Amino acid sequence: MGKKISVLIPCYNEEENVVPISEEIIKQFEQFLPEYDYEIVFIDNHSTDLTRVRLTALCSQNRKIKAIFNVKNFGQFNSPYYGLCQTTGDCTITMCCDFQDPPELIPRLVKEWENGYKIVCAIKNKSRENPVMRFFRTCYYKLIKKMSSVEQIEHFTGTGLYDHSFVKVLRDLDDPTPFFRGIVAELGFDRKDIEYTQQKRRAGKTKNNFFTLYDAAMLSFTSYTKAGMRIASLIGFAVSFISILVAIVYTVLKITNWDNFPAGNAPILLGVFFLGGLQLFFIGLLGEYIMSINTRMLKRPLVIEEKRLNFDDSPADVGKGDN
Repeated sequence: MGKKISVLIPCYNEEENVVPISEEIIKQFEQFLPEYDYEIVFIDNHSTDLTRVRLTALCSQNRKIKAIFNVKNFGQFNSPYYGLCQTTGDCTITMCCDFQDPPELIPRLVKEWENGYKIVCAIKNKSRENPVMRFFRTCYYKLIKKMSSVEQIEHFTGTGLYDHSFVKVLRDLDDPTPFFRGIVAELGFDRKDIEYTQQKRRAGKTKNNFFTLYDAAMLSFTSYTKAGMRIASLIGFAVSFISILVAIVYTVLKITNWDNFPAGNAPILLGVFFLGGLQLFFIGLLGEYIMSINTRMLKRPLVIEEKRLNFDDSPADVGKGDN
């Protein structure tokens, strides 16, 4: 066999998809990449359905299929990052378990890798997801791209191919809350972007909701922008200046007993509510930054493993998880 390609599949409650996705990936290698060796690595984020049962059966049938079982759900960022660092191929391809990232991408990714690119990013130029959700995602990508001091990749979810030299960089990082998409943009080698159409989920229900999407947005925002606190400072200065002017005008009008001077406490109440709301907003924003700093200072492990299947070598020391 020639070069070895790893395919990483993060999963959580994907009992209907783990078997079909493994069969389709194997088919891609047998038909289009027969000269390559391969491994398929599933990292399960503490599924509560039959996902682990089916992964165990797959591993018993094929030594090239490997699995890592986490002792609990460590979130949508830590588990895939940790799994990527456990792969052993000359390059690693990451994709979703639900077929939204079509396995047909694999030969295209490998072709660009053989052309010399260390990183090949799969970019969603079209998507069959809800148009409203697509619109909000586009707005988010453009906003974070403009606000970040680091180049951000629009419509990139992490699916792509990564040379072993870049995987080594990831292993050496000491970040307990890694935002992988930002790391690829910030620390990655010269890359090639290829476009694809994101498909609908094959089976099961999406695990994304408002809170997971908000978590992703805030992690990227606090990790790669200073704009939030800069805006808070500028608006705070502007509001303070305006408040001083209003106070001076209010005092002058009160002293002169101007006939058109507004009666009652309405202006004062409106000002109090406005300033109170503004303060609460920016206190919350400041809290997001502080929580991000606090998590990084604690240096907790990325994940802790419960079990791993078909791994013959010792795992990489990433996140200091128990193995």
